[in-house]
Amino acid sequence: MFKHISVLRDEAIKGLNVKSDGVYVDCTLGGGGHAEAIAAKLNDNGLLIAFDQDLEALQAAQKRLVAYAKQIRFVHANFNQLEVVLAEHQITHVDGVLFDLGVSSPQLDRGERGFSYQHNAKLDMRMNQEQTLDAYEIVNNWSYQDLVKIFFQYGEEKFSKQVARKLEEQRKKAPITTTYELVDIIKSAIPAPARRKGGHPAKRIFQALRIAVNDELGVFNDALHQAARVLGINGRLAVITFHSLEDRLCKQAFKKWSSNKETPRNLPIIPEQDKAPFRLITRKPIIATAEELAQNRRSRSAKLRIVEKQAKWQQQFTYEEGWRK
Repeated sequence: MFKHISVLRDEAIKGLNVKSDGVYVDCTLGGGGHAEAIAAKLNDNGLLIAFDQDLEALQAAQKRLVAYAKQIRFVHANFNQLEVVLAEHQITHVDGVLFDLGVSSPQLDRGERGFSYQHNAKLDMRMNQEQTLDAYEIVNNWSYQDLVKIFFQYGEEKFSKQVARKLEEQRKKAPITTTYELVDIIKSAIPAPARRKGGHPAKRIFQALRIAVNDELGVFNDALHQAARVLGINGRLAVITFHSLEDRLCKQAFKKWSSNKETPRNLPIIPEQDKAPFRLITRKPIIATAEELAQNRRSRSAKLRIVEKQAKWQQQFTYEEGWRK
């Protein structure tokens, strides 16, 4: 059964300021918790477009949300297809967009998906199981330099070079096929004192591989800018992140979009075209309450950021990609 506890659900829905006849996008349907809360606020004229690239998650959510069939259109696609899908549905703008970037609990808990270092399984880690690139391909065929790069950039692993070298040595003998094989290699590459602190020694490498397999940062950056473009006036964009790389990307984009252009200090009034196209709803990220933390430990790293699009500056704003692989 595909069961997932939605993180910061009430805070995210409140932040979206849902209108009963509005059009909304849930870019990360998952178990359907956020989608259900949004759909419950919509009348027959309201609409929710719900994305998920994981077919199993999508099908489970469709069953869960059958009572809201009139309000929801389910889309089996990566959320970087946002503008394409909206165009196909002849939707020119929306009232709100939500991203929940955490890996769903079923993907972590089901060992055969290969996301977790706590279950023995084939190396996989694909969100979309129809794609060809998986963790096995990266671990066994990517160069030493590329492994070091993703381990350091995506996992912030201090011992990236040592782990990459161990992998290179091992795969010359035989392919590395399972998560437990990979865990053992990682443990052997990291000095004993470092293994005894900072959580599981394989955590950062597994995170890095998952991000690389699914191009998570590149896809998120692309989709984030698409979401900003499709938002209507006074529309809101809410993003829940779970690690520092995603949060930094989101924070920097929101800060840039909500900052006025530089003008001379002695200018009495800021010209309309120099004013920020967005305003921050959350100056600081919203985090889980003590009550939510007690119910769901995976909420401890979650951060929610929200911005709102401003009417009078819509046409003057130029969107730029802020992150490069």
